[in-house]
Amino acid sequence: MPKQIRLGILTPSSNTALEPLTYQIVSSIPNVSVHFSRFPVKAISLSPEGLAQFDRSIIMQAAQLLAHAEVDMIGWSGTAAGWMGFEDDEKLCQAITKATGIPATTSVLALNKALGIFKVKKLGLVTPYLDDVQERIVKNYNDIGMEVTSETERHLRVVKNTDVALIGEDVLETLVGQVVEGGADAVSTFCTNLIAAHKVELWEAKYGVPVLDTVTTVTWDMLRQCGVDTKAIKGWGRIFQEA
Repeated sequence: MPKQIRLGILTPSSNTALEPLTYQIVSSIPNVSVHFSRFPVKAISLSPEGLAQFDRSIIMQAAQLLAHAEVDMIGWSGTAAGWMGFEDDEKLCQAITKATGIPATTSVLALNKALGIFKVKKLGLVTPYLDDVQERIVKNYNDIGMEVTSETERHLRVVKNTDVALIGEDVLETLVGQVVEGGADAVSTFCTNLIAAHKVELWEAKYGVPVLDTVTTVTWDMLRQCGVDTKAIKGWGRIFQEA
């Protein structure tokens, strides 16, 4: 009988998308369960209040609660490192493991691993964020040698996190198509409150490039690090079959 694997996922309090999507992604693997711990996040901005939501000490409290469930892996299903810096997630993972003894990963660190596996050079970024938040994300990717241009990024200038989950599939599909037309050789739907993961396989077939949703990336990396054969997950994109 396969070992039961528990995945612990850190969740922004106002996120209404990632939990049902994550449950659906792992539903075909009977020995995997997912467990969630929330911490306060209401709006995304570069204001002092907006940045303070992602203070490491607050996130660590939520991680400690997941450790009470003796999860096998902890994942931060969020994209704040996109504007706060990738090293922020690296330090968070180190702190979680030091405090709990449990390995950790994040949506963004997992995305960056997948970009390397797929040998992506020009990334398409589809996000709900404000102009200045998007500029930070683009700069951080440019700084690690990933090309993101005005032709391969689209953002919707949404602040309130609950409003992000109301963005329609038709809107997201249009934006994905635009960044592919702009020359992207892979696309990330970059926000874990976008209801997008279930559309990835359709978009990959339509546009001919990998689509890496950030709800999906953290789930993929957690499963992979727990020794799960991700090829058992079908219908959720190339990442599970090819990466």
